[in-house]
Amino acid sequence: MGIMNRQENERAVARQIAELPLLSSSASQLLALGAAADHGLADIVRIVKHDAILTSRVLKVVNSAAYARAVEIHAIEHAVSLLGEDMVVTTALREAAGLLLAKRLTGYAAEAGELWRHSLKTALAAKLLAPKARSPVNGELAFTCGLLHDLGKAVISDYLEQTAGKIRQAIEQGRFPDYLAAERAILGIDHAEAGHKICRRWQLPAPLAESCRHHHQPAAAERWQGLLYVVHLADIIAMLSGIGTGADTLQYRLDRDYERHLELDEAGLNSTMLAVEREFAQVEDIFC
Repeated sequence: MGIMNRQENERAVARQIAELPLLSSSASQLLALGAAADHGLADIVRIVKHDAILTSRVLKVVNSAAYARAVEIHAIEHAVSLLGEDMVVTTALREAAGLLLAKRLTGYAAEAGELWRHSLKTALAAKLLAPKARSPVNGELAFTCGLLHDLGKAVISDYLEQTAGKIRQAIEQGRFPDYLAAERAILGIDHAEAGHKICRRWQLPAPLAESCRHHHQPAAAERWQGLLYVVHLADIIAMLSGIGTGADTLQYRLDRDYERHLELDEAGLNSTMLAVEREFAQVEDIFC
């Protein structure tokens, strides 16, 4: 891939990001809430109540067959208390950016819906790992970072068409250390940096943007390393469970320094993986 082609691709990616629709006000506020030090369910209710479409969607989710309610829920306050912050945020993001997150990733040889399923599983894993961090990590923030971490793939995938097989072969031959390096060689930008730019476009808080940028290389981050190692390991756990995003699955390096940032032995890791499977099974039919 020549320098001019890389520059053209990088400019095209930048243009596409600049043209992405902004999130709804309610979705932006809910995503930002996890980064706020002090908030509660009342804040979530206030945001949801000002969005009729989201209110309807939340009530539909809480009354879905998967939750098997004996009595239908009509009050949004009750619905939010039953679902909890994470599932309300998931509902809002699915409503606001579902087309982007559920698209087929042709550049990664991934079918429609694979990115969203991987993102949701990573989010669940991140929340379960958060209490194991050696420095304080907010579980709701970790969950939201997990939902967004691979956002950049939805944009750069279109510029990687027909490259998946060649990239994997190049990694196996040692020409690239991982898939991220291959993306940069082809496009001048990788999905982590693209995700960071999308978060900036959507004016999301810095921890969310940084988790996109550094989820494969948490040691490179200047701040929030505990959070970023949580998301890094959660991403790997989701891939190990069989839910990746196509050709790049497990084509990244695990940063073993996660052991310095999380109190997690092999038994704890196995236990977490089983818990992720249980939680994903509970929400898969609702959100995927």
